[in-house]
Amino acid sequence: MSFNKNPEITMSDKNNKQQIWIDRFIVHISNEKRLSPHTCKSYSRDLSIFLVYCLDNELQSWRDIDAENIRAFSAKQYRRGLNPKSIQRNLSSIRSFFRYLIREKEIKNNPAQTIRPPKAGKKLPENLDTDSMSKLLDIKETGFIADRDKAILELLYSSGLRLAELINLNITDIDLADATVSVLGKGNKERIIPIGRYAISSLKKWLNTKKNIKTIDYDALFISKRGGRLSPRSVQSRLNYWGKRQGITTKVYPHLLRHSFASHLLESSHDLRGVQELLGHANISTTQIYTHLDFQHLAQIYDQTHPRARKKRNK
Repeated sequence: MSFNKNPEITMSDKNNKQQIWIDRFIVHISNEKRLSPHTCKSYSRDLSIFLVYCLDNELQSWRDIDAENIRAFSAKQYRRGLNPKSIQRNLSSIRSFFRYLIREKEIKNNPAQTIRPPKAGKKLPENLDTDSMSKLLDIKETGFIADRDKAILELLYSSGLRLAELINLNITDIDLADATVSVLGKGNKERIIPIGRYAISSLKKWLNTKKNIKTIDYDALFISKRGGRLSPRSVQSRLNYWGKRQGITTKVYPHLLRHSFASHLLESSHDLRGVQELLGHANISTTQIYTHLDFQHLAQIYDQTHPRARKKRNK
């Protein structure tokens, strides 16, 4: 098996002892570990780049490498614009390589063992603006499917439910008189969430339609035409359908409505703790990321609520 080396590696470098060990390692993970050719090429590429760094810094033997050298290499990669996930993969390749060298008694310790890559930023989910959300929910059709789907959409947006929470709802979990829904969230933690008037109206209409359907799972709030409880895939498919039907350019999926619920509520209320409770987040830092709060927004909340901030402002 042959692997493409980084172009920065010269022919003379290929003959040095350091490169020979890399070549042996690639044969090892290919023949003994049975890793895929694609994975082997990735290891080879990562280690070739690392070797260039070592040679540039006059590190002539793998025994010369210490943790500071690897940390400096990672920092250089980061400054070059490499994303944290790629740096993490680099370090994984280096750690595996040094474990092999220890096995072969070429070195005694793994200098990469304790090195950690920079933290990757969490990818934020999309959200719909209020106009797009109104457009999505403006369903004119009626009947079993349309009534059910509109109730699902309204409830997801009204109460910010997770998909699993939605499909596990029973009729008894909904209290239309009190305008609340009782939800069993992650870690089997129960929370009670308000339901908006549009969602209540849609749920009443759906429950009236549901009376005429022979059900297999009588307790289930949302059922298919066959009478069974809806599956996660069915809900995802129906939301995607209505997104296209209503002319929404963004793909519509359950988490999109949850995120839109949190974003719109936070924009109007500025109540971070309240949104945290409604979403069922154990840690408020999750809510801060989830609702894409920026520093300016946090500063605004501080200025409006903190006693010291008010005193300073009123001077």
